[in-house]
Amino acid sequence: MRSSNPVFSRRGFSRDNGGYAGFDAQPQQAGTNPYATNPYAADPTTGMPQAPARANVMTMDDVVSRSAMTLGTLIVTATLAWVALPVDPDNLGMSYGIAIGAGLIAFVFAMIQSFKSKPVPALILAYAAFEGVFLGVISAAVSTYLGPGVVMQAVMGTMCVFAAVLFAYKMRWIRVTRRFYGFVMAATLGFILLMLVNTLFAVFGGGDGLGFRSGGLGLLFGAIGVILGACFLALDFKQVEDGIAYGAPREEAWLAAFALTMTLVWIYVEMLRIFSILSGDD
Repeated sequence: MRSSNPVFSRRGFSRDNGGYAGFDAQPQQAGTNPYATNPYAADPTTGMPQAPARANVMTMDDVVSRSAMTLGTLIVTATLAWVALPVDPDNLGMSYGIAIGAGLIAFVFAMIQSFKSKPVPALILAYAAFEGVFLGVISAAVSTYLGPGVVMQAVMGTMCVFAAVLFAYKMRWIRVTRRFYGFVMAATLGFILLMLVNTLFAVFGGGDGLGFRSGGLGLLFGAIGVILGACFLALDFKQVEDGIAYGAPREEAWLAAFALTMTLVWIYVEMLRIFSILSGDD
């Protein structure tokens, strides 16, 4: 089965019947050493990882450091955007225009990286930088019109979801299987299609479209969005774990950081929507 994340799937991550992720290698038989079919680290005589090859493989430290750089870039640019691009009540369109423009540029960088054969750190960091500008301006607008507490609630909510999913995954309460993957991808596709339809109705019909962004329906779909984001976190954790187990090249740590950053942005935006609706109802 292909990876849950298009970033990983472009690099050849797949999951065989045993639930492990490989790199388009031949499927391994049950009970064999997981490194036996690893094209990066297998020794042809023993089937065990070669010591020299292991020097340039991805480790958890690599994933953590690259993720810190990517998320750090996003946080810095978001903070700068909040401070340097304050929301002007008399010219709100300009503020939203800057946010939309930065978001589109971040999307383009993300798509370019997704179709690259190898990770490009500059593209990943550029994505994080422009995504940070988008989040900074949107967060500033929410803070200005709905109260500064909303943004902090969204940040804390995102952190809690990340910590809870990581804990549940480490305790093996969440099992990433072929069925789990299929359900998450089908649900996500349906969710995205509904949001696109709602956006089209909002653009051409005015108001909130079909009402998926406000009121009770907004809360419901915001909660669904957070749950899907949590599922993607579990899928991302699985890909990181399997990539390390299979001796993926060290450069793949950038893709892990990229995927985790995109998932956390998704969760934060949905959290921001939920708390914005709740704050508006007070």
